[in-house]
Amino acid sequence: MARVFPLSGLLRLRQLQQDQAASELAAANARLRESRVRRDRARGALGATSADATSVEALYALAAARASTRSMLADLDALGRHHETGVQQAQAAFDLARASAVGLEKLAARHAEEAAREERHEEQVVLDEIASTGWHRDQEAGR
Repeated sequence: MARVFPLSGLLRLRQLQQDQAASELAAANARLRESRVRRDRARGALGATSADATSVEALYALAAARASTRSMLADLDALGRHHETGVQQAQAAFDLARASAVGLEKLAARHAEEAAREERHEEQVVLDEIASTGWHRDQEAGR
């Protein structure tokens, strides 16, 4: 029977931590993409406004709308930078979790190889014993 990897519980924990970090990284990337989409839509809306002012009131309204849109763009840019920082932090956390899991995964692989090697050796010992017993039996019968 193969031996159980003694650090299998810790390996499962590290893999769960890695999965959690990957999930947080994916969420951070989704937030960044969404903020970029919103920013691009706002920029498109700013460019699509007509500049035809038929009166002074319309000109004031147009100026106020553009100022408001520019302010919103500045806020969206700041939010985008915040999300980029979040992505970088999530990437760093994922890299750290991955590095922790990789070391244990390598140990688990070596343990599995060693256990398989021991099992093959035990099987070979049994086969050698069977062959030796059969050979001795044949020698005694042939005397």
